[in-house]
Amino acid sequence: MDAIVLLALVALLVVAISWLWDYTIVRLIWRPYRIAKEFREKLGIHGPDYKFLKGNNEDISNMKEDADGQVLDIHDHNYVPRIAPHYLKWRAQYGEPFLFWFGPKPRICIFDYELARQVLSSKSGHFLKNDTPQTVVALMGKGLVPVEGTDWVRHRRVINPAFNMDKLKMMVKTMMGCAQSLVKELEDVASKNKNRETEVEFNKKFRELTADIIAHTAFGSSFQLGKEAFLAQHELTEITMATLFQVQLPGLNYLPTEGNRRKWKLEKNLRNTLMQIIQLRLSSKDGERGNDLLGLMLDACTSDKEGDANLSMDEIIDECKTFFFAGHETTALLLTWSVFLLSVYPEWQERLRNEVFRECGKDQHPDANSLGKLKEARNKMTMVLLETLRLYNPAIFIQRKPTTDITVGSLKIPAGVAVYIPIPIMHRDKQVWGEDADKFNPLRFQNGVTRAAKIPHALLSFSIGPRSCIGQNFAMLEAKSVMAVMLQKFSFSLSPGYVHAPVDLITLKPKFGLPVILKLLDE
Repeated sequence: MDAIVLLALVALLVVAISWLWDYTIVRLIWRPYRIAKEFREKLGIHGPDYKFLKGNNEDISNMKEDADGQVLDIHDHNYVPRIAPHYLKWRAQYGEPFLFWFGPKPRICIFDYELARQVLSSKSGHFLKNDTPQTVVALMGKGLVPVEGTDWVRHRRVINPAFNMDKLKMMVKTMMGCAQSLVKELEDVASKNKNRETEVEFNKKFRELTADIIAHTAFGSSFQLGKEAFLAQHELTEITMATLFQVQLPGLNYLPTEGNRRKWKLEKNLRNTLMQIIQLRLSSKDGERGNDLLGLMLDACTSDKEGDANLSMDEIIDECKTFFFAGHETTALLLTWSVFLLSVYPEWQERLRNEVFRECGKDQHPDANSLGKLKEARNKMTMVLLETLRLYNPAIFIQRKPTTDITVGSLKIPAGVAVYIPIPIMHRDKQVWGEDADKFNPLRFQNGVTRAAKIPHALLSFSIGPRSCIGQNFAMLEAKSVMAVMLQKFSFSLSPGYVHAPVDLITLKPKFGLPVILKLLDE
């Protein structure tokens, strides 16, 4: 018996030693050394030295921390040195592309539009979205954004009908109702002041508004029911960014530390709230699940028709996480930065207001037909929103990872080496966008997106190729709805207390919020 126990212990020891050898020596030492050497000697691609376990995470954190104290002039739209000083330093030092390390994982940063097009437009299945950190998975779920392969095809097939333009037009009334409620609230406050003005922190207001809209249009629930999910996701975002560049040793996420316990509680609250929304729909007395996003997913989940692409309940919860986060976060930031730019450039604010008066009227509530007139490429509202996305895109970078060794252009990329595409830097490429690439110039889009720059795929805000954002029409229609209602009632300017300091918190946010002075228009 003792011999059996001894043999078992020896076997466990051998397994442990083998695992430690593979993890420590092979993955954390030998593999990074070999990859860096191959890139350097075979491809002529250099980058910062790999540091054991940490990679370049510590360097990135230190550079971002040093840059965080920078405050920009409100007319200075080149915030890249604030949010991504490491990209700029390493490109200047090592050229482009360069290799860097996220912990022990290699990353290659490219700045060439043709390489980016080939990577993002690939339909071969050789490029997947990069491994998503576990903290981000808890935040967004394993929904349509991160899933790959046949799972992505299945999710996309179920969700796609909810985002066709006919469905979206039906949602305009709901969008308008939410926007008008906010405007009425602000109108009541401003009208009580002698100067008919009020100061509003719009970054917060737009987060609440877009969460309300997505709750109604996608999940058929009130904002009050979705508020807990919204707040939990917001706090999880802060936790994610605080730990993103920390070295994560295996097993640390399972230890009952104070931070982990807080994160687990938020994740549980988020899941429970989404389950409550789903259960309310499932228990509907009339048995109707609705034609919105949640209704379509529930039909797919419970369908027993042969050949249907079913979604499990866990997959539906993950899709709810994804669209509750992506559906309100990105549009809220598009609205936030649009109001910022229209406050800085009041002549464009006036142009848009005159356009809204012309197409939608001064007192009438905009509807799908009048908003449709604001959809055309030559329309100034469209131009401003596209230029806002170019300068202040919510997403900081796009990443893809090849599943096999692959050559893109003249660049040979080994399997598993993720490709980073830094959107703010690409959107400021003067060879592509012109000498005024750092300037706010909506007229560059007057002939449409494909003619705004020297190459047709220069705008990467919604990505390009088969994995482009499914919700881009929803986001643009929502932004136009809100902006039209606001421009009908108010003029706005930046509060003297505004500090221009964009910050990378998974998405691009104003570090100190967006305080704006709203003034009621003369009747």
